[in-house]
Amino acid sequence: MRLRLPEERPTEPPTGFKIAHPVLSQDGTRAGFTGVSLGGALPYGVVADASCVYGRRHRAPARRCDCGFHCVHERTAAEALLCTAEHREAVLLDITVLGAYIRFERGFRYARQRVRTATVGPCACGARAVALADAGWGRPGWRALAAACAGCVRGRTSVSLAAFARLAGDGLRVVAGGGSAATVGLGPAAAVDPGQPGPPEGLGVPELVAEAALLQARLDWFQSRLARLEGGTAQQ
Repeated sequence: MRLRLPEERPTEPPTGFKIAHPVLSQDGTRAGFTGVSLGGALPYGVVADASCVYGRRHRAPARRCDCGFHCVHERTAAEALLCTAEHREAVLLDITVLGAYIRFERGFRYARQRVRTATVGPCACGARAVALADAGWGRPGWRALAAACAGCVRGRTSVSLAAFARLAGDGLRVVAGGGSAATVGLGPAAAVDPGQPGPPEGLGVPELVAEAALLQARLDWFQSRLARLEGGTAQQ
């Protein structure tokens, strides 16, 4: 006799939490996430369908397989995973479970998901993050990103939190959580190239401040490099 799992027909899609690493495509035009365990080699978008990581021809989630997306019911359970050394640079995702799913005691295994919110932790120095910068590793065609404050971005490939949300699309919200607020001097006004596009419409004060801090940090880094080069030329 084959046991059948009880069927659920919720009036609204279930929700859950998980952790993942934010990634940026090699050409800088797309953003997404990659998992921390099964399927970690396959980056996914804000809205994505699961497939069997073992290459089997069944739909995820199969009852006799581990395939499918995974999440936990409680936010605190997902946050606890961020304490481990290998997951310190991951972000917390608030997701909506779509399609077929299997319910477990601590979470779901399911076929389709929508990432609603990504919460970025503090920079490695402890300051609140204003950007996601190159983490020094990645997948073929994708750079992994990690939280960075304005002072630690320097010359690394990076995107502001608002820019990452725009590249990911599908209504994703990216917010900074934790860390101490860092005061960044914006210095004198810089010349604006009229041929360059301005900041996107709809950004609030926090997002605009973060964008400005990121631009100022990059400017400071380039100015320090230029000063070193000029100093070396003068000595010669």
